[in-house]
Amino acid sequence: MTQLLDHVPLFPLSTTVLPGGRLPLQLFEPRYLDMLATCLREQRGFVVLLLREGNEAGADAVFYDIGTYVQIVDFQQLDNGLLGITVEGLWKVAVHRSWQAPDGLNVGHAERLPDEPEDALPTGRSELASVLRALLRHPVVNRLELEVDFSSAREVGWRLIELLPLNGQEKQRLLEYQDPLARLDRLSDLLEAME
Repeated sequence: MTQLLDHVPLFPLSTTVLPGGRLPLQLFEPRYLDMLATCLREQRGFVVLLLREGNEAGADAVFYDIGTYVQIVDFQQLDNGLLGITVEGLWKVAVHRSWQAPDGLNVGHAERLPDEPEDALPTGRSELASVLRALLRHPVVNRLELEVDFSSAREVGWRLIELLPLNGQEKQRLLEYQDPLARLDRLSDLLEAME
């Protein structure tokens, strides 16, 4: 069954989040504060998309059309006076049409992509789970309280995309894979190149 999202808010960022991942954000622009209020009031989420060109706050932001639909799981006033929220990825989406609302908020029509297969992590890729375990011990990452099924090829791949120091284009390419095992092969190649 196809799930369509009409007039869903789009949030272009210079980072990615995938299903099951968590991302802390600071909101200060009126358009995003209004978006947050609407999302909380209507109990709906928004779509996080990786920036292709421009900057996060700019009206000229150009973004990829495959991203992640997220829900707000926490919010609080930060010490710097800004509003902090934490979002969690629910599922990947394809944005078919987008435009800017009068307040500058990007909005669009999106479609939920099919869920990826739930393949087991191959024995030959156990080093990827070890790298992920090491990354999850970092204090900043640890605060996100991520729950990871280390036996799942897609979950290990998703978390590595979020946490490894890869460039934006590579992260986007990996996000767009629908085959978790092919994604792990690519991640393994990238890790080898980093060493």
